[in-house]
Amino acid sequence: MKGYKLSFGEIIIHRNNLAEIIIGEGVIMCELKVDELHDFLLTNLAAPFKLLVNKKCSYSYTFEAQKNIVCLKEIEAIAFAVYSPSALMSIETIMNVNKRDVWNTKMFRSQEAALLWLNHC
Repeated sequence: MKGYKLSFGEIIIHRNNLAEIIIGEGVIMCELKVDELHDFLLTNLAAPFKLLVNKKCSYSYTFEAQKNIVCLKEIEAIAFAVYSPSALMSIETIMNVNKRDVWNTKMFRSQEAALLWLNHC
């Protein structure tokens, strides 16, 4: 595992095609931060790749960021580790904004369970 600090938080690469995204407390994810995330993923992971979005911090998205956050065709699966009702609502909002897209996603109550699913899906 190797961790990388970016302007919005941290990305931990678990394998060449599996990364964990931890967005920092109070961050507002805008289009520029989404572009930074996408550039990092495309540069540092082997496609198709899987993502774990670890919602251990509270943060928000602009509407444009919500529409673009998971639009990469290289994403094979996304697991969300959610720890609170507000985190769950945040993920559901993004999924509703992007309901036209078909995603291989699942929500979990722990980081360990999310990683286990990603390793076997």
